[in-house]
This record gives sequence, C-alpha cells and structure tokens, in this order.
Amino acid sequence: MAAGTRLAHLQLVLKPSAVRLARLQQLVADQHDPASPRFHQWLTPAEYGKAFGAADADISAVASWLRSQGVTVNAVYPNQSLMDITATAAQVGGAFHAQPMQYDVGGRRGTVLSGDMAIPSALRDVVAGVVGLNGRPAPVRAPLVPAKRDASTGRFMRDTSPTVGAGGARPMAIGTSDLLGLRGLVPDDLAQMYGAARLHKQGITGKGVTIALVELGTALPHDWSNFVETFDLAKYGGDFRQFNPRLGGLDNCYDTNTVNGELIEDDESAQDAEWATAMAPGAHIEVADCSAVKDDYSDASTNIYQGFFIAATNIVNGDERPDIMSFTVSYGEDLTDAASKAGMDLVMAQADAEGISVFAGAGDDSVNPSFYRVPINGAGISAGSLASSPNVTAVGGTDLADELDGTTAQYFRKKQNAVYGTAKGYVPEIPWNASCGNPVAARANGFKDVVAFCKMLLLLDPYAHYVTSVGGSGGPSVVNAKPAWQRLVHNAPLDQSRDVPDVALFGGSYAQATGLVMCLEAYPCNKGLTTSVYVDTDISLAAPMFAGIQALINQSLATRGLPMKQGNAAPTLYALAQEAYGAPGGRAPPTLADCNANDPAASCVFHNITRGSISTQCVEVDDLVDEHGVPIVTPDCAFYGSANYGGYPVRVGLTTTNAAVPYSPETAAYMAQPGWSFASGLGSVDAANLARAWRKFVGIR
Repeated sequence: MAAGTRLAHLQLVLKPSAVRLARLQQLVADQHDPASPRFHQWLTPAEYGKAFGAADADISAVASWLRSQGVTVNAVYPNQSLMDITATAAQVGGAFHAQPMQYDVGGRRGTVLSGDMAIPSALRDVVAGVVGLNGRPAPVRAPLVPAKRDASTGRFMRDTSPTVGAGGARPMAIGTSDLLGLRGLVPDDLAQMYGAARLHKQGITGKGVTIALVELGTALPHDWSNFVETFDLAKYGGDFRQFNPRLGGLDNCYDTNTVNGELIEDDESAQDAEWATAMAPGAHIEVADCSAVKDDYSDASTNIYQGFFIAATNIVNGDERPDIMSFTVSYGEDLTDAASKAGMDLVMAQADAEGISVFAGAGDDSVNPSFYRVPINGAGISAGSLASSPNVTAVGGTDLADELDGTTAQYFRKKQNAVYGTAKGYVPEIPWNASCGNPVAARANGFKDVVAFCKMLLLLDPYAHYVTSVGGSGGPSVVNAKPAWQRLVHNAPLDQSRDVPDVALFGGSYAQATGLVMCLEAYPCNKGLTTSVYVDTDISLAAPMFAGIQALINQSLATRGLPMKQGNAAPTLYALAQEAYGAPGGRAPPTLADCNANDPAASCVFHNITRGSISTQCVEVDDLVDEHGVPIVTPDCAFYGSANYGGYPVRVGLTTTNAAVPYSPETAAYMAQPGWSFASGLGSVDAANLARAWRKFVGIR
C-alpha cells in the first residue's frame, strides 16, 4: 500500500477497566432480572459512556498520542469506547509499527497488517486495537434462480436448473424438487408454523416496534411494498424505510446509492426486510447500511465486518435507537482480527445495556461460517464472531422434515388459501444440512449411515461439483466465555465457552426442495403469482424472522405496561427453556419429551429438534502449503474419499470433533439431541406460547 494512501474512519477501540467491565456485566444481568430494582432500567449512550467507557484522562492521553503521530482524531463516540480516526498508511505504520497492505482475491480487495500492532506501554491498558486495519473482501453470494408457480399443484418449477459448480449447494439428484416441483413457502406458512398467526389475530403484529436490519446494501421500498401487497400484509399497518445511519457531523457512513449513482438492490437486504415483515407485519422496518466504499470507490470501511461495524456503532450511539437489530452475515472467529472482535463485542454490550434486542445469524456454512458456498477447507471449527457475543441472540437454521419423512400430506393442505398458504400449523424440523452428511436424508434414501451415503454420491461425482458445506452453523467460541444463563438447560455443554446458536428457525433445505418466496425488482410478484419469482432455498433468513417474532413479544409486553425494549432475548429464552427442558443435572422433566419437534404438544414454547446434524462436507487440497512452506490442512475433517475439485486433487470428508477416530454420530460436528445442541440451540419457537410465557416470567398476565 502506498505510503500516502488515506485510511479514513478507522475505529480505535478503548478498553474499559476490569472494574468497569465487571460492573457492566452485573448491570446487564440485573437489567434482565425481574426481581432486581434495575430490571429494564436501560441506559442512554452518554450514560453508558460515563459509567463504562474509558476515563476522560485516558481518552485525552490517547488522543494526544495519536495527534503527535499525525493521525487525525475525527470524533470520540458518546460511549467513550471508540474513537473515529483517519491516517495515511505511513502514519499507521509509524504509530502502530505495522504497515497496512492490500491484497487481492479473485479481483476483490482486502486489507491486512504486515505484523502485530505495537502500542506504547503507557497506553496498552487503554487501547484494545484499531478496527479497519484487517479487512477481507465482501462475501460472494449464491445466485438466485427464478421459478414459476404451477397453479394446479402450488409448486414452483425452476426457470433454469440451479447453478452447479465447485462448491454448489445442491446435493446430487437426491430429493423431490425436480419431480414434484420446488416448494415455495409464503408468509402465512411460516406464521402458521411458528404461532405468529395466532398473535396477528389478537392484534399483536409488532405495531409500535422498530426493527433495524443492518445490511451490506440497499433494499428497494417498492419491492417491500410489492411483498406486503401480494401477501395481504399491508392491512396490518407496518412501514419501511431505507437509511444510512449517521452520527451528528461525523461523515463516516456513505450511501450505497450515491456510490453507485443509482438505486441498486441488494437481494439479501430486500429478503431480510420482507421476511422480518412476514413475522411482524405491523412493525416499522428499517434497512440500515453504510457502504464499504466511497463515491470514488476508495475504501470507506476496511474492517472485517465491512459497513456493518460503522452502521451498528452509529445506531447504538444515536439519539433515536431501534428496539431490535438484526444481522445476517458473520465471519468465523478464526478469520476475525482481535480488534474487530473486541470492537463488535463492545458495541453489542452497549446495545444490550440500552435495551436493544440483537439477533445475529449463526452462519450458513456448518461449523465455520467464513466460507460462503465454498466447502470448508484449510480451517476447522469456528463460531461466528458476531453471533458469539454474549449480548447477542444467535439464530441457527433448520429445515422441514416432512418431505424426507414422506409426511407432507399430514402438515400441508393441497389447496392454497387466499394468500397462497398451505401449512396447517407446525411442521417437524431438523437441522438445515444441504450435504450428504444429513443423516435424515441418508436414511430416507436407504443408507444406514451418512458415510455410506456420501461414498455412493462421490462415486457419481468425481469432480466434487456437489460437495458442499451449506447448512446451519454452530460451535463453541474461543474468545467469549459462557454466560451464566447458558448453563441453565439440559445438555448445555460443560465447557467454558459461549456456544452458538441459541435458537433456530427455517434457514434452507436439503436438495433445494423448499425455500422462501421473494418479491424482488428483477422478478416482482403479482396477484395469483402467475409470473416467475425468486424462491430462496439456501440463504438463511432466520435472524430477521426471529427479530420479527421478538417485535411481537415486545408489543405484547408494552400493551401491559412494560417498556417496549427488552434487551438481549437470550437470558429470558434460556430461563423459559429450563422450565421445559430441565436443568443440566438430574432427570429431565416429561415436558422435554413433550416438546420434541417430531410431534410437539400444542402448549410448548420451544420445538426441541432432536434428530439430524449440521455436520457437512469439508475438503483438504493435497500438498497445499502456505507462503512459509507449512502444509495447509483442514483439521476437523474426517475423510472418506478423494476427488478432483476445481482441478486440484482433494480429500473429501465430514466435519468432526475428533479427526483421529472414525467418523460416527458421537464425533459428528454437530448432532441434534434432546435439550440444547450445537445443531439448533434450544430449537425453534411458538411465538404465541412464547409471548404468554414471557409475560408470566416478568410477572404480568
């Protein structure tokens, strides 16, 4: 990187003292405890900064040192935990004794430091690092394939075959979607499945609640309107806006549309907005994004989280803050630099203390969410770095089991209703796993175990076109400690790590058999759904959907006199799950079996997912070494065969917790089980039962 290259709006992270950090953790625990006098006593950004940010003298010392190095201090955030700074590459090198460098991956640019950052000894207890000096290219998303609805069957037929290439997400010709057509779920289906429809009938629609979806790009308002009109959601009175969160005169959030010169839709932003609305059709939906580049296409935000970090930071430090926030993209902790992880954890803790409920997708790629449609390779198990924050509710992904079980007629009507829904109610779920490592799919196709299933498919696929790691994500954090509330339930791991996910909702499907209907600019919806639309089968929208469910909970509580804001949902969810699943030790209560997702009782708050796994395929390239000649291995992979992947000889395996022994259900990473699991956390929820149980927990009817 040239010495004069300007690195604008880096975020210097200030450490709270150990005393202040302990006080913050106690405050947050009290804010979630109905018996505490500090229950729901949420803070403002300024109050947070005064109580838990860096001391004024420390901030002054850091600012003076930065200015002495030629670095511009643009602002100190109200939380007194972040400083927005600008420097040239040479100034960064001089101040931190590590030179920023640019690298290119397939035409996409990233930033990395040449070595470890050095901080003056007098400031080491105050400065945690700088967010923005270690970034990576934005994820490449799978292309959407349009499909047209057959009015006679209600199924969708793809306009073209799904794109298949190295790492393609679709297992090899095993499934029903080509024979019966693709099943496209609509808002009414998910509302019936998760009990939201019962709340809608009671007038609980999320009215008065603001959900901010923090995204990487723009959603078009007319697509959201098209969605709510098509599925008769407009009657609930929800609304939508797209905005770029800015903080006072700090000009660090750039408008994606200004950069592009025109309104350009980001498909995932639009999908998130539509399906948050599907759960909470009366809520105020906001899509918040800060562009990763400026209008001259120079970097605006070079951190690992792209524009997420600036957007989230500006939101939680602003005067008008949402009730709920949602994130869908998360990199693994192993690829997230320490400063970015510390900075995002700090912002999430602040959000929690302010009463903002934050939901983050655990990931879409099994045990390491960094790979985005590329099979896991050269890396092992790693929890999502955003989802693993102890102040966030991590949301995993599920799949519907009925097609593999052959029970579709039991859960879906043949005739659609006026809004194209066919679900009768809850449909049994399994962990989302698009690979041959899916044990429910293996058994449905006559195989006694997944290894035999995978070996058969590999014989038919010597070039590994169908090898995939796509599925729900989960795993233990190597950074964050386990919060006390996560120790409450049956089968919670006896580790010291923050484990994800906490809960799960529909994320995607095996064999791309089932997906969610979208209304997007390229393929808008019309009445009758007579034209082609997108049906997304493998990008999890579970986090924004759970954000929608939380909006229903918030309104239900606010109508009975409680504050609209509820803070992190996870502590309450685990307390409620303990009632149904039992505590870690001793015999589980009968309600654990009663709430099994295979056939849950109507009164259950949670659907406990007990079969299936998120153990997907992984690969290791033969004889591949790094720039130092060290072999690049895939450590948590139990190999079962070889293939030619993209022109490279590779070994193909399944993700495991112990690669030294033969793969089995005991070592698979990870299997579903009664109680809590890495595959789906506590499971999915019934929103109406959850609202009732939540009201009881906080002492109101």
